[in-house]
Amino acid sequence: LTVLFDSPGKGRGLKASKEFWAGDVIFTEPSVSAVVFDGYKRICHSCFRRQDKLQRCGQCKFAHYCDRTCQRAGWAEHKQECSAIKAYGKAPNENIRLVARIMWRIDKEGSVMSDMQLVTLDELEDHLNDMTEDELKEFKVDIHNFLDYWPRNSKQHTVEYIFHIFGVINCNGFSVSDQRGLQAVGVGLFPNLCLVNHDCWPNCTVILNHGNQSAVNTIFHSQRRIELRSLGKIEAGEELTVSYVDYLNLSEERQRLLKTQYFFDCTCEHCKGRIKDDLKMAGREVDGVKPSEDQVKEATDFCFEMLEKMENARISGNYHELVKICQNTVDKTEPILADTHIYLLRMYSTLSEVQAYLQHFEDAAEYARKMVDGYMKLYHPNNAALGMAAMRAGVTHWQAGLIEVGHGMICKAYAILMVTHGATHPITKDLEAMRIQTEMELRMFKQNEYVYHSMREAALKNKPMTMMHEPKSVEEGIKNLFHRRK
Repeated sequence: LTVLFDSPGKGRGLKASKEFWAGDVIFTEPSVSAVVFDGYKRICHSCFRRQDKLQRCGQCKFAHYCDRTCQRAGWAEHKQECSAIKAYGKAPNENIRLVARIMWRIDKEGSVMSDMQLVTLDELEDHLNDMTEDELKEFKVDIHNFLDYWPRNSKQHTVEYIFHIFGVINCNGFSVSDQRGLQAVGVGLFPNLCLVNHDCWPNCTVILNHGNQSAVNTIFHSQRRIELRSLGKIEAGEELTVSYVDYLNLSEERQRLLKTQYFFDCTCEHCKGRIKDDLKMAGREVDGVKPSEDQVKEATDFCFEMLEKMENARISGNYHELVKICQNTVDKTEPILADTHIYLLRMYSTLSEVQAYLQHFEDAAEYARKMVDGYMKLYHPNNAALGMAAMRAGVTHWQAGLIEVGHGMICKAYAILMVTHGATHPITKDLEAMRIQTEMELRMFKQNEYVYHSMREAALKNKPMTMMHEPKSVEEGIKNLFHRRK
């Protein structure tokens, strides 16, 4: 369905060999390998599910699994790692673990692991020549530790080759999310995905779909894999693109991120024309009157300063302080900044999330609605982050008892996620259940409000929405596709 070709100015790329429509899966690809991030305790090392109770590997005491089924499924990948960790005395960092897993797999199967693979790992870009001295220094520390960790009885490789694989995962490692797709919990390598070039306004999106991991028999487990999905109509012969960075940044900032992390200059239409940059920094027009440029600049700078304070309050888990900072910033700047101003949208996003966490559902719903209104003017209509924001808004309106808006938002979210995630994704299934629930409640509400309210009380007691445990933005997992060294 795809053809490898030389993309003008971008090196290799993939183009469609037939026509696609919104929501079509263009290809799926299992990872060559993937590892759970350092310090993530409650994630299964085989299926990447989040579980409170995991069983750990009796040998290395490092790997954790849901159950024997997952342990068996993960054994092929863990076998050599297990004895290496034991011999080394501890688990090395995630980059070293991933490189080692990839290299054991290359030693076993060669660098083309399936007939679907369009490119060998040797051919992938490592961008070592583009790195700064400091970045190379960090690399050398990793390589040094890797050589201590790599077992004597495994096949020995040249330092150049090890450097190459480290470089490849540094610029091509893809963030792997937990099974619900709400948070990045690890990093993996998907060679075909590396061939899809970037565009700030892309025609495809990538989603991780772990599919069915609950069956007891491992033969029914679907592989950990990504799906490249079409966001709209794509003509045969058109290049396939995904976005490596969040569109909610200004063109200049997106270009800076792409240059420092992926080593290229973005020349897409949206960057060249600085499309929507004006909206992202706009002032609020009231009855035809706009604030002055100075007023807008002052409000923008104030927001920017507050973002740092917010981050500190979030890190220290001081949510009441966080609400105070955001609330104060919104009160001060909302009269001046447009509803599409990206700093104001960040305030709305944080407020809706934290207020929901603190169970102030009416406030949460108001900010979630403002956030979605702004997002709709900026994002592509089928952007996954927009879908997730609409879902969050739908849930908070439902929690606040605002059933009509809540149901509308959930339907909107469902329509977007059917395109970006597909019908079998756990989140889409959850959303479908919520859509049916809210539709039923809405009918009830229109017939008899009193019965509706007592029914709702029972539903809330019985089934609290488990979607957002802790404030950690749902959209974040979607916005930052590729895993980067911090």
